[in-house]
Amino acid sequence: MPRRSKPPYSYSEPPSRKSKYGNNSPKKSSFIEGLNYTIAAICAGIFMLGIGLGIALSSGQASNSPNVASREVIDRAAPNPEVCVQFGASAMVSDLRVFITLNPFNVYVTQPTMQPGCVLRRNNWSILEKQNLVSNEQVKQCKNRMNTFGFTGPLEASPQIECIYQNDSAGNLFFNRPGTVNPNDTGKF
Repeated sequence: MPRRSKPPYSYSEPPSRKSKYGNNSPKKSSFIEGLNYTIAAICAGIFMLGIGLGIALSSGQASNSPNVASREVIDRAAPNPEVCVQFGASAMVSDLRVFITLNPFNVYVTQPTMQPGCVLRRNNWSILEKQNLVSNEQVKQCKNRMNTFGFTGPLEASPQIECIYQNDSAGNLFFNRPGTVNPNDTGKF
């Protein structure tokens, strides 16, 4: 019986899996493991540094920034802040114009301008009358319509005074959420 020749391939483990020490289990290099932990620590440090810088930059903003974040900022920006807080309420006044075409029907709105203003309580109109900023006729017309006065600009330098109406039809949708209780109506002017 003729002898068979050896097959060109070996039945043993491929050389890439064999270890030089004869152990067949693969081992990772400790250098690579240390490198992975180092990269993870560096990434975590950068992440924490970013959070810290973000908090520091957002809390250290100057109060003269264009963002209005609180009632105190609005109170300080109002014309005649002492008069406004004592005899009324500070306000943000938005001036805009609306153009309506009928054929075809379209509505166009101008860019609103925002400026600080003040709304006076009805029983404090005498402040405006004493300085001759409103006439008796204006007071009478505004009183007949159950409105009040609001103004922009300092009282000493010809302010723009308007008879304004308190509109409660929409209400404050922040307070009308299901499960919340509406606060007492203390804002009547």
